[in-house]
Amino acid sequence: MLQPGRDSLRKIAVVGRGTAGSLAAASVTHALPDGEFELHHIYDSRIPVIGVGEGSWPSLVAELHKLTQLPHEVIQPRFNGTRKYGVAFEGWGRRGQDFTHFFTPQQVSYAYHLAADLVAELLNESTTATHIDARVSAITNVGDRARIEFEEREAEHYDLVFDARGFPRELDPEQHIDISFIPTNTAVIRRCPAIFNKEERLVLKHTYTRAVARPHGWVFVIPLTAHTSYGYIFNRDVSSLESVESDFDELLESESVEEFEQRAVIQFPNFVGRNIFDGVVARIGNAAAFMEPLEATAIVATQLQIGMILQIRLNRPPEHLERDAPVVNRFLINSMLRYGLFVGWHYCCGSSYNSEFWTHARDNVWSQHRTAADPKLVDCNALERFDEMIGLLTSPVVAREDWHKMCAVPLTSYAQVSQGLGCWE
Repeated sequence: MLQPGRDSLRKIAVVGRGTAGSLAAASVTHALPDGEFELHHIYDSRIPVIGVGEGSWPSLVAELHKLTQLPHEVIQPRFNGTRKYGVAFEGWGRRGQDFTHFFTPQQVSYAYHLAADLVAELLNESTTATHIDARVSAITNVGDRARIEFEEREAEHYDLVFDARGFPRELDPEQHIDISFIPTNTAVIRRCPAIFNKEERLVLKHTYTRAVARPHGWVFVIPLTAHTSYGYIFNRDVSSLESVESDFDELLESESVEEFEQRAVIQFPNFVGRNIFDGVVARIGNAAAFMEPLEATAIVATQLQIGMILQIRLNRPPEHLERDAPVVNRFLINSMLRYGLFVGWHYCCGSSYNSEFWTHARDNVWSQHRTAADPKLVDCNALERFDEMIGLLTSPVVAREDWHKMCAVPLTSYAQVSQGLGCWE
């Protein structure tokens, strides 16, 4: 296949060895299989990959098979995986009742629950790269190339850099869109015993990510074959860590979970980068955008970023890059904001708890979405498309030509969540 941009990609770097970085390195290897390029996978081994368990979307099942060329029944046990058929919400919405957001087709389409550190190892086996263990101090543009500076190593220049170093410590309004309509900013992660028999390497039963509403936020429960990951997602400006830890203990006790390993307390921003792709530097994964893990949008967003950027760099002549890059960047910003609006919308009806957190989330935080996603401020139409989806849900009849419309996720997802939350009761 003719790829007019291929000759402009002779030297590529991926910075970061988490899920996003490992996906990018394996994707580059797959897209340029003949070895007529140089790939550097750069990471600092002093920075661990926190394997807390992750959810994903069905697109990852096909992607891992494509990148590794391994059968599905071999891939899944490699990262202690189970088959995720959707998200089971407990206590969310006006009715405070349980409901499930299924992947479509329901009970057929599935994703993976996976251990992040092990999926990175699996992808690295399918990657042809020179590994550089070093701390990166800066990534800058120099003409039509990127320059990576290291703390204790000479700088190198690349035709394309995938920056997967994670989310920024602080948000800069010039560089980031603050998704102020998502009410959480901290996660307490615990690792608990597995719910499966130790002999079950390939778990074929249907499993779901549980999203359990609690007074200070909500708790994800991700079943892996080696352990079960619990994460309490809350707002540290509303609830103290001590009160969250106490409620976390109460939840585990109610579920007869008698022991756990404290893994991490992670503070995070909810944001979308304004400069995801400039033509030579591509910020991917949590470096491009981050939103709480309610609907497991992180990996599918990373897949979109990597695929779009490789597509444009390989299949468009390099002389068009100056015009192409802003278009791709705007498309990615638009897509990330649509994910953010979908996630934030889950809080619009509160939960079974009439607590300070849920009142604040419903009445004070979600109401900011129109301001935060104002097209004049973000230069894209994410809010317009989101409003269109909500309009379809309230229509007496949805026309056949509208059945397959999407705003980050398909109309079927919006319908399931709106019905579960009791949005129009």
